[in-house]
Amino acid sequence: MKNLIKPKALEKGDKIACVSLSSGLASAVSQRYQRAKKQVEESFGLHLVEMAHTLDTMDDIYQNPKNRLDDFMNAFLDPSIKGILTTIGGDDTIRLLNLMEDWHFDIIKNNPKVFLGMSDTTVNHFMCLKAGVSSFYSPSLLFGYGENGGIPPYIIENTKKTLFETNAIGVLPQSDFYITEFLDFIEQDNIIRNTRKTSGWKFLGPKRKATGRLIGGCLEVLNFVNGTKLWPSLSEWEDTILFIETSEDKPDPSEVTYFLRNLAAQGILPLIKGILFARPGGEFLASEKLEEDAFIEGYKDYDNAILKVLKEYNIDIPVVTHMDFGHTVPQVILPYGVLVEIDSCNEKVRILEGGVI
Repeated sequence: MKNLIKPKALEKGDKIACVSLSSGLASAVSQRYQRAKKQVEESFGLHLVEMAHTLDTMDDIYQNPKNRLDDFMNAFLDPSIKGILTTIGGDDTIRLLNLMEDWHFDIIKNNPKVFLGMSDTTVNHFMCLKAGVSSFYSPSLLFGYGENGGIPPYIIENTKKTLFETNAIGVLPQSDFYITEFLDFIEQDNIIRNTRKTSGWKFLGPKRKATGRLIGGCLEVLNFVNGTKLWPSLSEWEDTILFIETSEDKPDPSEVTYFLRNLAAQGILPLIKGILFARPGGEFLASEKLEEDAFIEGYKDYDNAILKVLKEYNIDIPVVTHMDFGHTVPQVILPYGVLVEIDSCNEKVRILEGGVI
């Protein structure tokens, strides 16, 4: 992967634009939105502002992808804005792609700044990737930063280290708990979700070190991007570490198998140096009253799906699963394009450089 342009580190007092690039849920859960803004501002000393269409109704957001793209571009163009945070994911950010011309990518390239989000925001991250700019797979405003009861300390500490400091991020911490309940933000916004003790990350495959540059996102959304003009060329996949997570739509483990076989068919999988897989999202791991052993068995289905494909293609690379990113809370931030090391011998994942300058 080519070296990506890194944005400048955030500082207290910086103005951050909130953008709704997919779902317009923010307008429907105004109480949660305002609470999340306050939590971010108080935790990091930032000033959050809306773009022109951030709080449009859900229907207006859906009907007007051009407004969403305009908000995205205008946030990059505004020199007073130092970072961009998505309000939530969704399922149709890919509709913005047909509206994008070469000059849109030039806007991103010429105005690099911290861009944050997850899930359907994978599309926007690949827009940044095509422009040659590093972005950050992170909590969204409503999911992660907007948790009832406050932002988890795990997220606060990782956000400060990743976005406010320029030195190497270092060993990624493992959370000792995770949230297990699905929450309907519209109907259940005042509920503080229950937590479950984690059994830790799982290090699979060969016991050795592997280094590569981070690329990935939400499995379902990677399928949206695959084959479009955002999809990196074969050479750009060389010496990368692929990170994957799954959404609350709880895709079957076989979908992981199919996706990795597709990468193998394209010649991508043999170029990858390692795989990071998140704790699976989805209500089947959230609402059912299962004992920990049953949860672990559910995870193994995904682990086996990954290992099956690697065996089919005789690929022997380290794999880390059950990780704290994506559709789980709390979650770590992953900067695109930075050099990461999987150390299976000592069961550590290290980011070997800073995400910002």
